[in-house]
Amino acid sequence: MSHAVIDRSNALHVKPSSYAERNAQHWKRNLIVCAFGSFTTLVSLSMLLPFLPLYVRQLGVESQASVIQWSGVAFGATFLGTAVTAPLWGRLADKFGRKPMLVRAAVGMAIVMSLIGVAHSVQQLVVLRLIAGLIGGYASASTVMVGTQAPRERAGWALGILSTGALAGNLTGPLIGGLLPGWIGIRGTFFAGAAMIAVAALLTIFIVKEDFHPGDAKQRRVTGHASTTARTHYGVIAALLVTAMMVLLANMSIEPIITVYIGGLGVAGDHVARIAGVVMACSALGSMLTAARLGALADRIGAWNVIVGCLLLTGIAMIPQAFVTQWWQLAALRMLMGMTLAGLLPSISKLARNAVEEHRTGQMLGYLQSAQFSGQVVGPLIGGQIGVTLGLHSVFFVTGSLLIVCAGLAQWARTRDV
Repeated sequence: MSHAVIDRSNALHVKPSSYAERNAQHWKRNLIVCAFGSFTTLVSLSMLLPFLPLYVRQLGVESQASVIQWSGVAFGATFLGTAVTAPLWGRLADKFGRKPMLVRAAVGMAIVMSLIGVAHSVQQLVVLRLIAGLIGGYASASTVMVGTQAPRERAGWALGILSTGALAGNLTGPLIGGLLPGWIGIRGTFFAGAAMIAVAALLTIFIVKEDFHPGDAKQRRVTGHASTTARTHYGVIAALLVTAMMVLLANMSIEPIITVYIGGLGVAGDHVARIAGVVMACSALGSMLTAARLGALADRIGAWNVIVGCLLLTGIAMIPQAFVTQWWQLAALRMLMGMTLAGLLPSISKLARNAVEEHRTGQMLGYLQSAQFSGQVVGPLIGGQIGVTLGLHSVFFVTGSLLIVCAGLAQWARTRDV
């Protein structure tokens, strides 16, 4: 009898060994909240695209060249800030838990978005956009939580669902931004965005659950996983980071030339901006259709297979874009490109999670987010430079070639990831 009591007592005190196991009952509910929060925050960040030049002019900038310059700086400041701080927030997530990072990002974003609505100069706008990137990053924090909580065999699907929410936000934001200012004014639109993020913050605070034990991670750093550390291959990690950067670089490289390129396809001048928006949105729409499916495919056939295949297909899909004669052909090819591009980020995140010890997964996924946002900053710079130096069509050839070379890098990394 005494032995039975002791065994039962021991059983009651045995806890699952991993973070994912401890949160097995929470991860699906958390995924829903994280996907919604990623959607709302990215809607708020991207909805200013249609009226950003108008707001810059409203803040006192007069010349057309200065309006364009300040608009570009203000838009890119957020992504630069996120690229800089994502690894830091990932490390803090490993130390203090994933949920506090989500709450910090949502509350910080809501406050900063409200402050943007009361900015009095373009310099304040740029600084606030930079602060939004430095202290925000809800989508990045969501990737850390979902990527570490979801079971390994379903991580690709979960990250695909999360990616779909973020893509939907990027797609919907400009559409909302084109409508709201006419109803509630430009400043009112920022307050509406802040309110949406505040809802996500409340849902995160009251619905998201996490079983996080800082002592467990500390103990593993001291005592454990020598075999896991021995298997860590930094060449593989570097290949994952480069590939993550290429995803956004490939998608954004066309941004500086899109209006001129579409104008050369016979589109009337007063329709060029609208058609350019449609073409840019097509890649996000294509990705929304396949992100979860390709994430689930990575769970079934292996993430490396999906990464190599998607890189090759995306690189090939870039080439015909240089030969289109109608804008709708470019839109169709951009949608196809988005469909193949969508399998990359969930698969990369899945592999990145497994590339390091559990107590470093947040930091690793933070570096991954930083690489993505770096691609979002570098892509337009490279695309613009290539377009000026080699011609508009060369942007598609060079970007497609880079993706195919990256597929070779991924294949090399795959042979080392054993």
